[in-house]
Amino acid sequence: MRFRRWPHPTPFEDTTRKRAAFARKQRLERESLPLFASAIAENQHSVDEEMARRAVSWVRIQQSSRNRRAADWRRFRARLFAFPDALRRQIRETWRRCPYPPDPYSFGDFLRQIQIGKLDPFRPPWTFHASIRARTTPNPTTFAEAFKQIGKPPPSPGAPKPAAIYCGNLGSGILFLRATPLQVAAAAPDDCGEFIDLEITGACSDDELALIERLAQAACSRPLVARRRGAEVGFASKKQKAA
Repeated sequence: MRFRRWPHPTPFEDTTRKRAAFARKQRLERESLPLFASAIAENQHSVDEEMARRAVSWVRIQQSSRNRRAADWRRFRARLFAFPDALRRQIRETWRRCPYPPDPYSFGDFLRQIQIGKLDPFRPPWTFHASIRARTTPNPTTFAEAFKQIGKPPPSPGAPKPAAIYCGNLGSGILFLRATPLQVAAAAPDDCGEFIDLEITGACSDDELALIERLAQAACSRPLVARRRGAEVGFASKKQKAA
């Protein structure tokens, strides 16, 4: 808990400013009723006597204030221990980091705000909480709208065309698509002899798989097969049998 150390009572300080203020007060009392000024003056005590009285009452007033403050701390701590253990630990941790003054009255208001639901100790308003939202495309109309190419390698002369990697999220989770050009050993006369193997990594339902294949095929001029990672490339075996 954050507690402000209450200063010990200090001796009363007799200053010329305090003496002048008390003398002015007595003068104003006499001037307010000029006809009774002498009677009022007889009942007024001297400045030295007033300073002596203040010196005696100063320590008593300070101690009374300390006692009242300590009683308030005990009262609000009892309210704190009425919370469940897990919530109480979080409240203590949040109170240590909060910008409120470390006094019992601020602590009492702090607990009150939690009790009525205006302050969440797990997400205090003085702490920035960035909302993390996945960037999804639940109903894409084109392949480029749903998936972006990542890690595009530079072309190498004489080397086979590298696989293209795409990333996107249709709403069920992040998906990685690996598009690899594959050559069939003996193509049928009406085929181009090369197709695209689109391997999908991630949680992908049958409907999403069909949607990905349809969008990818619309954006590709060559035959394309979309499959989950680890599945057999059925299109390749069909083309080999057809050959």
